[in-house]
Amino acid sequence: MRLLLVNPNMTEAMTDSMATIARRVAGGRAEILPLTALRGFPYIASRAEAQIAGGIALEMIADNIEGIDAVIIAAFGDPGLVGAREIFDVPVVGMAEASVLSAAMLGERFSIVTFSPVMTRWYSDCVAATGLAGRFTGVRTPRRHVPELLNNRAAQHEALVALAREAALEDGADVVILGGAPLAGLAPEIAGEVPAVVLDPISAATAQAQTLASLRTAGLARASRPIGKASVGLSPALSRIIAMEAP
Repeated sequence: MRLLLVNPNMTEAMTDSMATIARRVAGGRAEILPLTALRGFPYIASRAEAQIAGGIALEMIADNIEGIDAVIIAAFGDPGLVGAREIFDVPVVGMAEASVLSAAMLGERFSIVTFSPVMTRWYSDCVAATGLAGRFTGVRTPRRHVPELLNNRAAQHEALVALAREAALEDGADVVILGGAPLAGLAPEIAGEVPAVVLDPISAATAQAQTLASLRTAGLARASRPIGKASVGLSPALSRIIAMEAP
């Protein structure tokens, strides 16, 4: 089984961290093929940026889809997820959706903890899209956006523990999701200090991608498949897929 891990952020270190986690989850059951965006943003932090990154993600998938059993979109807002599911004939899994669905199976109520308040409404929208908003306790973030937090692991640890404890003790969350690719790998580090399950989204996405790929549903006809049409300026591979042409 081969899983394509697509990071629409441009930061290679994020991709490396998420690929390491994905390989640990997959064990010997799947090969992880990581990709990092070559244009766009160092990290995606708004719905506008996610819209731009979504198109980039579609091109990245199209250019590398051959021989792939499932795709992981490795950015928490799931840029390009809905569109990718319309045009690609393999399962496509997003980190945000996968972590929310997993959280709903691990506890009654869940929260998202992330590194910036600018993500609050966007991440709340991601939860609403799953239909599980009634079990969502909200997004916990620092009071202000602190870019330096992304590069200071010790400060990240301290801030995330405090926020996750608030989510569990004050909001009643049974599961705390660490939202955002820059936080990949921190869940095991803080889990012992938080009175709730702490969930790493890339772990959840990898596990779900493996499961969906093993169901062998690829190639089934979908009523939502768009009508083929010509395009201008897309990568050749994505253009062929949009046009519904054979490679």
